[in-house]
Amino acid sequence: MTVGEQVPEAVDTGVDPVAIAQRLVRFDTTNPPGAEAACVTWIRDLLAGAGLETRLVGVDPQRPNLVARLPGRGLEPPLLLHAHVDVVPVTGQPWTRPPFAGEIVDGELWGRGAVDMKGQLAMMLSALLRMRAHGQSPPGDIILAVVSDEETGSDVGARLLVREYAHLFAGVRYAVGEDGGAELGLGGHARLHPVVVAEKRTCWVRVTFRGPGGHASRVAATGSAVGQLTRFLAAVSSGGLDVELTPVTHRMLDELARALPAAMGDRIAAFHAAPTDPGTLDGLPEETARYLRSVVRHTVAVTGVEGGTGPNVHPAELTVTVDGRVLPGAYPTQSFMDQLRARTGPDARLDLFVEGEISPAPRLDGCYDRLVAALRAHDPAGVPLPVLTTASTDARLFSQLGIACYGWLPLPAGAGYRDRLHQADERISLAALDFGADCYHSFLSGRSHPHAR
Repeated sequence: MTVGEQVPEAVDTGVDPVAIAQRLVRFDTTNPPGAEAACVTWIRDLLAGAGLETRLVGVDPQRPNLVARLPGRGLEPPLLLHAHVDVVPVTGQPWTRPPFAGEIVDGELWGRGAVDMKGQLAMMLSALLRMRAHGQSPPGDIILAVVSDEETGSDVGARLLVREYAHLFAGVRYAVGEDGGAELGLGGHARLHPVVVAEKRTCWVRVTFRGPGGHASRVAATGSAVGQLTRFLAAVSSGGLDVELTPVTHRMLDELARALPAAMGDRIAAFHAAPTDPGTLDGLPEETARYLRSVVRHTVAVTGVEGGTGPNVHPAELTVTVDGRVLPGAYPTQSFMDQLRARTGPDARLDLFVEGEISPAPRLDGCYDRLVAALRAHDPAGVPLPVLTTASTDARLFSQLGIACYGWLPLPAGAGYRDRLHQADERISLAALDFGADCYHSFLSGRSHPHAR
């Protein structure tokens, strides 16, 4: 049975984002193995049927990528939308409902990918189809890249497009894609609409500590592997390396402090002034405090420990896996590694095994202004907020083409979703799908642009 044959029944989608999202969720595109072909082909047929130019490209017939184009009026450069259709596994998760049935219950669409990121893709598709149905031409061409493999490295997806098919994105200055999970947990205090303007990048390192072994009935020798590891863990117990405020973080904290009620805003302002003082965030929700502490430094998280030969032997070697996330901007990998070396000590061995791409400095100019205008058009009391996400998306790859990338999942203010990413019972409200599709339509059609006629 193919992936496409697992879809229970046909859905008349039209331009309805709910129906489109429901159909997308019903394709099992779990990665690995991916097998996104049926889903991507369905999207191709949907767009081609509406008259858009479409092209499938890839190296694996079971894992294609779609590049579609809606011609514009030539008043602006082409705009790129990008989205992935692969999803993370559900194995071992206690789902209440079948993860690929696409059931609608109590005003919510349930299923793997509802949030990450088939729901957002449905918003984009609905907006494009609505424009086509209404005979609307955008200010410039709109290019939609629907890719495979984002969840496991993007090698046959966005990375392939950037490396082998860069000509398909000629002239693109801006791109809008996945929101990498930048939720602040402050929805109860202000109508915040985060717009991701920058991402951290990944640097994964294996750190190996070596020292004298011996019988564990005696205290460990000076310079033992355990002693070195203990000192390293203490050195990164705050969550990372030195505090460094980037321009994006300065602006985010400033706008956030002004958007919140006085008492809460004062806390943010105090943290902005003294980010090394842990007491400044007292009284904020824990998830908010953790997020804010993560965006003012390169973070370092120990995610695995290996070593030891027996319960009565001091280990002569211990290896820890470190998930490093580097702030955006002019921070070369060697600078990060030097700061990490200062915590591990001179005798440790550091092996960098995953290095994320360095993105250009974020731009908060015309495209950002249009995103903000689209949000305000549909929620005048809302507060758009530029944010830095601690995760990474395919934006890190498209930015290598000199494209300024934004992450934008427009949801009704206060609609939390971060705790549903990659979790059991992933779901999204139907109202959120409609709101997001409306925002995308306003943004893409140019109706939210301050100079639109």
